[in-house]
Amino acid sequence: MSMRSLTWESACQRRLARQHLLVPAPAAQLVETVRAIGGVQAQVLSAAELAIGARVADSTRQDVRAALWEQHTLVKTYGPRGTLHLLPADELPLWMAALQAAEVLSGPPWYQRASLAPSQADDLLNAIGAALDGRCLTRKELADAVTSQVGEWARERLLSAWGELLAPAALAGKLCFGPGSGTQVTFVRADQWIGHWEQHDPKTALVELCRRYIATYGPANHQDIAHWFRLKPEQARALMESLATELEEVEFIGRRAWLLASDAPDDPHEAGESALWLLPQYDCYLLGCGPRERIVPEVARPRVNTYGRGRFESATGLPVLLIDGAVAGMWERRKQGKTTELRVESFVDLTARQHEQLAAEADRIGAFLGINMTLAFGILGT
Repeated sequence: MSMRSLTWESACQRRLARQHLLVPAPAAQLVETVRAIGGVQAQVLSAAELAIGARVADSTRQDVRAALWEQHTLVKTYGPRGTLHLLPADELPLWMAALQAAEVLSGPPWYQRASLAPSQADDLLNAIGAALDGRCLTRKELADAVTSQVGEWARERLLSAWGELLAPAALAGKLCFGPGSGTQVTFVRADQWIGHWEQHDPKTALVELCRRYIATYGPANHQDIAHWFRLKPEQARALMESLATELEEVEFIGRRAWLLASDAPDDPHEAGESALWLLPQYDCYLLGCGPRERIVPEVARPRVNTYGRGRFESATGLPVLLIDGAVAGMWERRKQGKTTELRVESFVDLTARQHEQLAAEADRIGAFLGINMTLAFGILGT
C-alpha cells in the first residue's frame, strides 16, 4: 500500500476540529473539552479561561472558575513542560503519574537537581502533605509549616514562584492550587481537593497521554512529542515506538509523521469557509501543533518576534489572530472608560467576511468576560 499523504490544509482542518475550534463544544462539556485538548496551560489564568471560552459555546469566565473552585472538576497544578495547567480533576492521578515518568526520562531525579538527599526529599514531601491535611494555605503559610518540620533550608525555595520544590510535591499527589486569597496563591492537598486518588503505572500513563496527543494534534513526529512532554528526541522516539502497532505513518508536507491508525483511511475533515479566531497567549493550539514555520508563517515573524513577549516566546507568548490555522495577526484588550477596546493588528488584508467574523469574535470574548467590548484596528502598543 502507498503511504497516505496529508496536505497542510487538511491537517489544519483536522486539528481545528479536534480542538473544538471549528464547532465549539456544548457548555455542558467544558471539562470534556479540556480533557480532549490535553489540558490548558495556565501560567496566565485569564488566558487559560479565554482558551476554554474559545472552544466551549456560550460559556463564561464564571463557568471556568466554578469548575475550578466550587465544583472541583478542573484542577490548577503543575503540568506538562513544568508549567501551570488546568487539568480534569478525575484524571489528575493519571496526569501526575505520566509526568513522573517524563521526569524520570528527562534527567536526574528532581531531588538531585535540588541538591537534596533522598531522605530529605521524602521528609519534604511528607511534611507538605501533613501541612495541607484539611487546610488551604498560602505560600508563606505552607513554607512556615514545612520548615518547622524539615528545617530552615526549605523556606526560601518553598517561597520561590518557580515552584522548585512545589512541582515535585504536585506530581507526588501532595498538593495542587486552591482558590486565591486576595493577591496570594493558595495550596490544598490534591487527594482531598478532588476526593480520590488512584495509583497509575507511570510509563503506562505517559503512553496513554502520548496516544491522546497524537489523536488531537497529529500528524505528529517524535520532535513534536519531545516538545509537548519536554523530553529528549530519542526518548520521544522510543515512546512513539511503544505505540507502533497503533500508528499509521503518513506523508505530511514533505516529511514523515504519524496519526493513530484508527483515524485512517479517509480523513473526514473537509475544508470549509475560511475561518478565524482570536486566541489568547499560551494557547494549546500554538503550543501543540507543528511545524512551527507553518503555524507562524514568514509574513508574521518580523512583527511577532519584536513585540512584547514575542521577543522571547514568539507567537506562543502573544494573543494572536489565527486564520485557517496560521498566525495572521495579534490583538490586545485596553480599558476605554466604561468599555474595553479589543484592538487587532492584522498582518494580512482582511476580506469583508473576515471583518464580520472578527466582530463576532469580539462579541464572543466580551460575552465570555461579561464586559462591553468594542472592536478596533491598529498597531498594538500605540
